[in-house]
Amino acid sequence: MGGIDPQTIKGFLTPEEGAALGDAARESGTLGPVLEIGAYCGRSAAYLGPAAKAAGTILYSLDHHRGSEENQPGWEWHDPELMDEQAGTLDTLPSFRRTMARADLEDSVVALIGPSRTISRHWTTPLGMVFIDGGHTMKAAFEDYRGWASKVLPGGVLAIHDVFPNPADGGRPPYEIYCKALASGLFEQINLVQSLVFLRRLG
Repeated sequence: MGGIDPQTIKGFLTPEEGAALGDAARESGTLGPVLEIGAYCGRSAAYLGPAAKAAGTILYSLDHHRGSEENQPGWEWHDPELMDEQAGTLDTLPSFRRTMARADLEDSVVALIGPSRTISRHWTTPLGMVFIDGGHTMKAAFEDYRGWASKVLPGGVLAIHDVFPNPADGGRPPYEIYCKALASGLFEQINLVQSLVFLRRLG
C-alpha cells in the first residue's frame, strides 16, 4: 500500500472489514474488475486497490464526491475540512486523489466521478466484485443495488457495508438491499465481518 495505513484515511471502514474486503477482491478479481460505490476519501480503495492489482485487474472507484446525506452540514458525520466553500458543497475528490497518490495506486485505481444510477445505465463490463457503500437513503441504496448487482459475474462477489438487522444499530437501507439480494435467488451469503456482508453470485 505504498507504506500508507488505510486507517489514517478519513472513512468508516474498520481494519477487520478492510482486510476482508482485500481478501474478497484478491479472489474475485481473477474473474474481472472490482468496482466500489462510495469512495469518500479513499480508505476502502486503499484496501481494494492493492488486492485488485494482485489479482491482475483494476479497481473502479465510483463516487460523485459531494458526500452522502449524513456528511452534509448540520449532520452527524459532517467534516468541515472537506467543504468547498466556493462551491458551497462537500468535495472529497481532492482528498481521494491525494490518498491514491500516497498509496501508489494511481495506476491501479480508476476514479469514476458521477451519479451511480447514470454510470450504471451505460456500464457494459462484467465485474468480479461490486462493493456497495454509497448513500444510505432508501432511494440511493436501491439504485446502487438495481444498477450494479446484475453486473457481477457468476462466482463473483457482491459486498454490502453497514448491514444492521437491528434498526437501532444503523440505517435500514443497506440491510434492505441485502435482504433483496438473498430473496432474488441470485446470491448466497458467504461471509459476514462486523457490518460488512459478502454474497456470492450464483451461476
